[in-house]
Amino acid sequence: MQFQMSCHINADQARTFALFTDFKNAAANIRGIKHIEVITDGPVGVGTRFRETRTMFGKDAVETMEVTAMDPPRSYSVGCGSCGARFDTTFHFTPDNDGTRVDVNMNAVPTSLFAKIMSPVMGLMMAGTMRKCFENDLADLKAVAEGRPVARTA
Repeated sequence: MQFQMSCHINADQARTFALFTDFKNAAANIRGIKHIEVITDGPVGVGTRFRETRTMFGKDAVETMEVTAMDPPRSYSVGCGSCGARFDTTFHFTPDNDGTRVDVNMNAVPTSLFAKIMSPVMGLMMAGTMRKCFENDLADLKAVAEGRPVARTA
């Protein structure tokens, strides 16, 4: 399963990159994240690990992610292993007129036998949900970068 998406953010490249890599404050900036814990010390870079809690399909889902590549302020990648698959996502930041174009590339590869067998079915079921999750996250980060509040639900 893989997908790509893009959005334009009315903020400069350095500000946008800094916001996207501010994992400590991600739960305040992204509605879909219930809790986040950075589990490595020091500045964000390759090897930074964080544990993220979201509600997926009505249950809390906790994933430990790791920064696998970092090229400030142009790009970074995060990855994790979950549910018998390897998930890797790369974010590219390109100056674009008066702001920044953000390109997101997500790729999931089944690693367990069960996941390989189930990937055609699970890919269809999960792709839409994951894409919507990324779209919502991008919309929230865009709002924060542009100085608008993130709409919270009661």
